[in-house]
Formats: sequence, structure tokens, C-alpha cells
Amino acid sequence: MRNTTVLISGASVAGPALAYWLDRYGFDVTVVEKAPALRGGGQAIDFTGHTHMAVLERMGIIEDIKARQTGKTDMVLVDAQGRQQALISGEFTGGDIEILRGDLSEVMYERTADNCRYLFGDTITALTETAAGVHVEFARAPARTFDLVFGCDGIHSRVRKLTFGPEQDFVKHQGYYYCIAGASHWELDGSRLRERAVSHGHNAPGRLALVGGSKAGQMYLFASPELDYDRDDFNAQRRLVAEKFAGVGWEVPGMLAELPGLDGFYLDSISTVSMKTFVKGRVALLGDSGYGSTLAGFGTGLAVVGAYVLAGELATAGGDYAVAFSHYQEMMKRYCKMANGAQPGRFLAPKTALGLRLRNWFLHSRFFDMMVRSAENSKNDIELKNYPEIVGAQ
Repeated sequence: MRNTTVLISGASVAGPALAYWLDRYGFDVTVVEKAPALRGGGQAIDFTGHTHMAVLERMGIIEDIKARQTGKTDMVLVDAQGRQQALISGEFTGGDIEILRGDLSEVMYERTADNCRYLFGDTITALTETAAGVHVEFARAPARTFDLVFGCDGIHSRVRKLTFGPEQDFVKHQGYYYCIAGASHWELDGSRLRERAVSHGHNAPGRLALVGGSKAGQMYLFASPELDYDRDDFNAQRRLVAEKFAGVGWEVPGMLAELPGLDGFYLDSISTVSMKTFVKGRVALLGDSGYGSTLAGFGTGLAVVGAYVLAGELATAGGDYAVAFSHYQEMMKRYCKMANGAQPGRFLAPKTALGLRLRNWFLHSRFFDMMVRSAENSKNDIELKNYPEIVGAQ
């Protein structure tokens, strides 16, 4: 086996999933994560269809996920007086199985921590490919050369920026932002993990305020051109959200009054990553860093399937990254197309009153059911190889 020392940037979901498979195939794995520790809680993420389930089963974590899964959450959309206007069922929002992102990270971390090195509280500052590998400089740890480097560090990927170029060349803003804050229903009461929940949301043109359920205690979504804000100034971001929702009725004023005291605050754009190739030299991107689409409901499944394919192709090729990366690119390029056309912002927060009425009509129509079936079929639109049989993994 060649090229066995690898560095993975990111320890959310894609990184530990890739670490699991690479360790299984005999690679020497290091994972670097800018957060000081594994992130707990977070919004709920889901898996749907036999492809996702097959990969989770082959990882041996399906029962762990079921033990920590959330229940279904129905999203009830109401008018200013609290009267129901439409409903989005938990089967659509939660897939076949749903789990908090932090819980899934913990499950995968536990399967990899004994054999893989994790560098928390650190980040990559420079990447230089040489004849011997990729020379990596870190903010804290000593510089080191790895055979291969993988960017699993999200839509604002540091590895992508250092290897492929600036973010604006690949990340397309969809005209919306979203914000989550506070503990979800499932974090607040772990004894109710298997019960069905209800979240309530209210729309104004170009805006949605949601409270309760598995995503977060509060969630806001609003239409906006690209904003220039300090990603580390959370108080300023809270004020920004309050300004965007000023004057919106229903329970929104009370929600905004609680917002300054809620932990777990996160604000980001709804964006799509579009790249002609997500491999270059000895570097490959996985998950949101290479083919992400915020809030579209495809990201986690794409990342887990991509990790299985990328590691399997490397093992099958005996570490020949040129061959493996080519096969990975070909297989995932087609599979990830399903995320490119998703427009969650326009669907959840249409910009006009007419658009809101049409959206609510659509949710009651057979066309919505057809869209759901099409999305589910696209998540299974890849033929999984049985890599363990091919390479004789343990």
C-alpha cells in the first residue's frame, strides 16, 4: 500500500466517516479540527433510502444511531393569529432516521479515536505539494508532510481555499440566510427521543421564524443579498437577525426577546458549492467542502456515501491516489447533482404574499408528494461497490 499517511481537516461528520474507513483499510490517519473539542448537540440531520442505510450498516453504527435518534417533527405553518395554513410532515423533514449532528459526530468519533490522532483547537495555515507529499503548516502543531490531504471542513473550507482558490469562485449565494439558536426539543428532554414532536413557524414575505422541534430551539430564515458581517461577533449577528424580523407578528417579538440569552447560536448563508473537480494533486474534498448545499437535506448523506467511496477507491487502488481520485470524482460528480438544484430558501420563505399562498397550496397537492419521491430516488442513485470484499479489509 502506498501513500498511507493522511490528514483530514474537519471532525464533524465527513471527517470521522472518512477516518473510519481509511483506518479500516490500514491508513495512518490524523484529523485536525479548529474547535477545541467535539461539538455536541446541534441541529438534527437525517438519512433516507437504502443507499444511506447500507453505508451506515457497513460502518456498524446503524444501531448506535437508532439508539440516539430523534422522533419525527411535523412543521406547522401558521398565520399571525396562530391558525394553521400548511403542514410539512416529519417524514419529509426527518427522512428515514434522524439524529442530532453532535450525537452522530460522537458515534463516529468513538469508532475512530483509539486508532486515529485528533488535533483539536488547531487549523491548517498552509499547504504545499512537493515530490514527497503535501507539506502542511498548522496554527499550533509542528509542520508535517502527509502523503494525502482531505478537506472535510464544510462549506467555508480552509483546504479548498488553500488548494483551489478563494471561496467566491466556488460558493454561490442563493439569496437567503438562516440562523439557529438554543437547544432543540430533543436536547431539552432526552427521555422523549422516540416521540413525535411539532414545531410551529410563521412566514412573512421573505422570512420564516420557527420555534421548537429537532432543528433548534429557534430557527430564522430570511431573504437577503450577501452580507458583510464578522463571523465571530455573535452579538452583532443577533442584532442583525432582530433587525431583519422587526415588525413580524405572531410569537416573533417574544422569540427575539429570548434570542440574546440562547446558546448554540449560528448564522450563515444558504449557499451551494459548485466545482468542476473536487480533486487536485494529492488533495481531495469531501462533503460540503466540495459539493455542499446548505439546508437542502442532502449534505450528510452525500458526505457519508462520499467517505465510503473515497476510502474504498483508495484501498482498491493500493493507495494510488491518481487512480482512486479519478474514480471518486466520476462517481460522486453524478451522485451529487441532486443537491445542485435545491432551493430551500425560496421554498421555506417565498419573497411575496402570492408566493406564500402558492407554496401552501403546493404543500397540499400531489405535486409535493411527487417531489418528495423524486428526491428520495435521487438519494439512491449510485451503485455501491462492496469494497471490503475487493480489498479484503478486516
